Amino acid sequence: MKILFASQNQHKLEEVSKILPSTMELIGLNDLDFREDIPETEDTIEGNALLKARVIYKKFGIPCFADDTGLFIEALNGEPGVYSARWHEKDDRFETNIEKALFKLKDKGNRSAYFKTVVAYIDNKGEILFEGRVDGKIISSLRGDSGFGYDPIFIPDGYDQTFAEMPSELKNKISHRGRAMKKFIAYLA
Repeated sequence: MKILFASQNQHKLEEVSKILPSTMELIGLNDLDFREDIPETEDTIEGNALLKARVIYKKFGIPCFADDTGLFIEALNGEPGVYSARWHEKDDRFETNIEKALFKLKDKGNRSAYFKTVVAYIDNKGEILFEGRVDGKIISSLRGDSGFGYDPIFIPDGYDQTFAEMPSELKNKISHRGRAMKKFIAYLA
């Protein structure tokens, strides 16, 4: 079975391809020669995931899914949240976003945070959402060199490694994206 992931993010494509069962073949937007940017203009993770899936479904008319993810830091009133990928006003590199998070947390005792991913799937029957969440904490310095985004500063509850230090098999098993994708895969089955 081929499945279209409405993403051009190579990190996400690699991560999701490791989560999918071997019976599913992942197709990305680059495979369809789609290189346009889809602005994330909604104010919720659910809204952005649906927006991306709707754009691609409308353009190609084939079943597809999209996702959106946010890091919600308790001491920062849920920031960066839906703006996680574009939190810094002038620079959207994750290194800069991580620096901003660590700076804003430097005098805070509460380091609790959670990641949330929403997968939006569209086919000729309609739209459906799948959510995954993982709770944890933000550490004060970067650790690990795998993963992407905020992975080097996030330790999930019950573990002593950041997502960036974990083998991909473990991260994909317990992560927010992994949990949302498991629900999605079960739905497809």
